[in-house]
Amino acid sequence: MEIDGSQKSGSGTILRLSVALAAISNQSLHITNIRQNRPQPGLKPQHLEAVLTAGKLCNAKIEGAHLGSKELWFTPQEIRGGNVEALIETAGSIPMLLLATLPICLFAKNPVQMHVAKGGTDTTHAPTINYLRFIFLPALKQMCVDAEITVQKYGYYPKGMGEATMTVKPNCHLKPIDIEIFGKIKDINGVSVCTFLADRQVAERQARAAQDYLSQNGYSANIKVVNDQSNPIQKGSSIVLWAETDKNVIIGSDAIGELRKMSEAVGKEAAQRLLNELSVKPTVDIFLADMLIPYMALAVGKSSFLCRTISEHIESNIWLMEKMLNVKFNIQKVNNLYTIEKNS
Repeated sequence: MEIDGSQKSGSGTILRLSVALAAISNQSLHITNIRQNRPQPGLKPQHLEAVLTAGKLCNAKIEGAHLGSKELWFTPQEIRGGNVEALIETAGSIPMLLLATLPICLFAKNPVQMHVAKGGTDTTHAPTINYLRFIFLPALKQMCVDAEITVQKYGYYPKGMGEATMTVKPNCHLKPIDIEIFGKIKDINGVSVCTFLADRQVAERQARAAQDYLSQNGYSANIKVVNDQSNPIQKGSSIVLWAETDKNVIIGSDAIGELRKMSEAVGKEAAQRLLNELSVKPTVDIFLADMLIPYMALAVGKSSFLCRTISEHIESNIWLMEKMLNVKFNIQKVNNLYTIEKNS
């Protein structure tokens, strides 16, 4: 299978998903122009570790796997599963590595326990670890994905040093997901975390700002405050929010703390993002939308959902699924929402 990594978004997502699909379909992969459209093209530490970890799951032969490489050959064998260790060694995103390998784990012979160390749990340009735990995995559970993520250490930019474990029970018979009715909101929940910043009440301030902003717009939220002390090397913070409806819809948002960024701004940012979604009543938020595409492609039968916009990641993932798995997606605008459907 030949994949041009400069197509569509030209991002690391094309690399990660190409490798995952190659492992699942037991096809040899040759990918060129890796991350061609990014400021620093080629493999960065987190992309390299994602490829190597995928290779461990299926005992793959890999060529071109080095930092800065723009070309890679990946030849998979049987997906065995078992205990897998991954080490990022930077603040590179642990959630992105888990997103790259979870599809492969579902097709393993044995249950998988994947331990990822020395990375970032909550970083820019990636979902937070708690977004995966409280929004992504619960949504996938509707497709019969049995996976769990536990956090040993939260990790932030620039030092990282975060640590998490994902356990997966294999299931190659995914159930289609069909959610086209928003329903009524049952409740809004959240988790506000800060690491070694309890003295400044960072987690409390993030939560309060989010609650206040939501309250001003007619919503109440129950936000759990976590004053974490797992990582003395790198302080940081994040907040994740999610709304659940009576039609099994989960709409989420998150935000992370940064130097010189007020805690109140972090909480308000997450609340604004959530309200942007809720204002048009989609059945999947814009971040979850692109993450679901590979699982819809792998499930037999029709899957569909509604989202508020078509991101470049959605377009990239659909392009890749159609190219590698010979499936067909349709996108149709209905009023102020888009229906994304994968035919059976």
